[in-house]
Amino acid sequence: MFIQTQPIVGTRDIQRAIDFYTKRLGFHLAFGGSDDPPNYVGFRRDSVELHMQFQFEHEMSHIRLRFLVEDPDALFNEYQGTGVEFASGIRDTTWGTREFALYDLDRNALTFYKDLTQCP
Repeated sequence: MFIQTQPIVGTRDIQRAIDFYTKRLGFHLAFGGSDDPPNYVGFRRDSVELHMQFQFEHEMSHIRLRFLVEDPDALFNEYQGTGVEFASGIRDTTWGTREFALYDLDRNALTFYKDLTQCP
């Protein structure tokens, strides 16, 4: 039985990614980062864990991740002052979610959403 997953996101510059995910997105560094230069790290925010690994240019491709969150509006407001590049503003979708999306520094798309069909 599957219990959880830890997506691995590629980056060309792990130190830059550590700064972005911890200082702008509110994750903390759960492990790694002590190698010089670091090659593999893990971030945590609440119950979400995200892994990141250095990749050479030919290994890089853009990914899209969706994070189920309790309050996308609060998170959107938190991120507005951090200088992140939003791919979309906060909105209700026709498929029943409230969500917004942003890009990290390696152009990976991160969407944060709440399922409106599950709300009372």
